[in-house]
Amino acid sequence: VKELMVFLDIAVFEIILAYLEKRDWKEAFFSVLPQRKGAVPLGEANDLSKHATSGKEDEDNDSDGN
Repeated sequence: VKELMVFLDIAVFEIILAYLEKRDWKEAFFSVLPQRKGAVPLGEANDLSKHATSGKEDEDNDSDGN
């Protein structure tokens, strides 16, 4: 439990430092979070799934045209 608390303290510190550089909380937060966790801003999760679906359809259409 102590190791987790240290990790969280460091993460919060890094987010604050990133905010001071970027002046944007969203950019700061997502620049510090590990990308493998798949975090997205609230309200954008559905948008990403739509893009993933439409991206797959675009690839299928491109392969049919060749």
